[in-house]
Amino acid sequence: MDYRVIYDNWITSPYLCAEGLAELTAIKDDPKEIEYAFGAELEFGTAGMRGLIGYGTNKMNIYTVRRATQGLAEFIKANGPQAMRRGVAISYDTRNKSTEFAKASAGVLLANGIKVYIYPEPRPVPMLSYAVRKTNAFAGIMITASHNPKEYNGYKVYGEDGAQMSPEATAEVVKYISAITDYFSVKEAEIKGIAPRNSSENLVVLGKFFERGYYNEILKLTLSPKAVKKVGKAIRIVYTPVHGSGYVPVTTILKKMKINATVVEEQAKPDINFSTVAVPNPEFKETLSMGIALADKIKADVVFGTDPDCDRLGVAIRDDKGEFLALTGNQTGILLLDYILQRMKTENKLPANGVVVKSFVSTGMAKLICQGYGVELVETPVGFKFIGEKIKEYEKTGAKTFLFGFEESCGYLRGTHARDKDAVVASMLFAEMTCYYKFIGKGVYQRLCEIYEQYGYVLDETDSIKYSGLNAMSEMNAAVERMREKKITSIGIHTVSGIRDYLSGVRTSADGETALDIKGVNCVYYELLSGGFICLRPSGTEPKLKIYYSIKSKDKAYAEKQLAEIKSDFTKLLSE
Repeated sequence: MDYRVIYDNWITSPYLCAEGLAELTAIKDDPKEIEYAFGAELEFGTAGMRGLIGYGTNKMNIYTVRRATQGLAEFIKANGPQAMRRGVAISYDTRNKSTEFAKASAGVLLANGIKVYIYPEPRPVPMLSYAVRKTNAFAGIMITASHNPKEYNGYKVYGEDGAQMSPEATAEVVKYISAITDYFSVKEAEIKGIAPRNSSENLVVLGKFFERGYYNEILKLTLSPKAVKKVGKAIRIVYTPVHGSGYVPVTTILKKMKINATVVEEQAKPDINFSTVAVPNPEFKETLSMGIALADKIKADVVFGTDPDCDRLGVAIRDDKGEFLALTGNQTGILLLDYILQRMKTENKLPANGVVVKSFVSTGMAKLICQGYGVELVETPVGFKFIGEKIKEYEKTGAKTFLFGFEESCGYLRGTHARDKDAVVASMLFAEMTCYYKFIGKGVYQRLCEIYEQYGYVLDETDSIKYSGLNAMSEMNAAVERMREKKITSIGIHTVSGIRDYLSGVRTSADGETALDIKGVNCVYYELLSGGFICLRPSGTEPKLKIYYSIKSKDKAYAEKQLAEIKSDFTKLLSE
């Protein structure tokens, strides 16, 4: 159907809300805006759906949320009465419309006779994952756009294991969603309010007792209680939730550990506009700038920042000059990895079948560290759901013991209480690690330097090319396809020793072709003879073509020189 016809159907519908009518009337003379809003349907993939907040079939609004939830409801009903009784756990962050979308999702499920577990206030991704597992729910819904700008919101679906829903199950849900052509036909049961007093047989509002269970689970993961007890009150940590859902759980867990933390008050309260930052993404040093300023003022040791749904942790530490260094997600990952393996080995708790899991775009330093401790490393595609799937596999077979999982985009998980990245447990572990190193007379930065001295210097950096418009995602995929067709044997002065095509699942080198363990992912990975890599991958959640660089070198200065050269050469290849 022509998008202009769909636009007319929406704007003349008696079921369109007043806000929607006003917004769509305002664009009646803007064909480009109408085409963007109605020229496509918001894509529902393995990461759920994410888009600009607004009205239309291609945006996040009450009608697209209801339609997606009805599709999920049909999937659950198709799995029988027991699946309906097990129900769905729901959480949401502090973004614009998050509470409204969560309540609408609950209403649609209740209208379909499906039980709902829901938090009374914004709570992060890991607490949603924990809720799915703890309540034995059949599925979970998290309303969030993670670290995206304020204009976005999203809808993530979780499977019964607490990980994001598998591609196979997602495909089934998409079939049910696609069958719903009338966005205004979905019914929603009325909910008086999301508070414990409104709980009923089919609507369970998760209270404080349930949350305490989550904290007790992650407290079991501590590794240096003696050090924390000795210096926990002496170290100084500055924490900013960046107006997100991390405020309560992160401050709670640090308080329970009796580790001092000072909160950036200007960023403690929810703010749908995230008005103190350009983007609520703790990967960027700018997002931590208010925390760093406060840390300098009170002479703190470390700065933490979490994104709106508190699944990512950004960290800044003092370097040898006393200035704050914002760590990359890879640097935080290798520090936590090294600390966990070191402490477990010292305490004779490192299992013989232990395994670490990371995405294949994350730093090659992880392999070196795991080899140093004699621990197996497994790689997965990008997306923490794939790490979650590995945990499920290991739990089922008992062949391996999951120790730690991470992604370069500031996502970390220790423990199996959740099956998604958990910035609460990561904050706890980094705080504990800071205590431990202070207890033995060194700093975190000193340990980072020791790791580089031991294993060699690896410089990791991620670039991205932004796309816009209705065809952004297809244009990004086309750019990767063009690179796939080129015969590349060198990039600048660097010899390409192998090319991994994760779409076909084939690695090509001078020795011929070999099969990869991973396939079906639109990603091209160039192995460098020097030991590093370059990886080209279109984002699955936002219109960005991501380029991952990993340079192995003798020291930082030489690595930075090499990185500048290789980025320039690779950019030329992309534009040819």
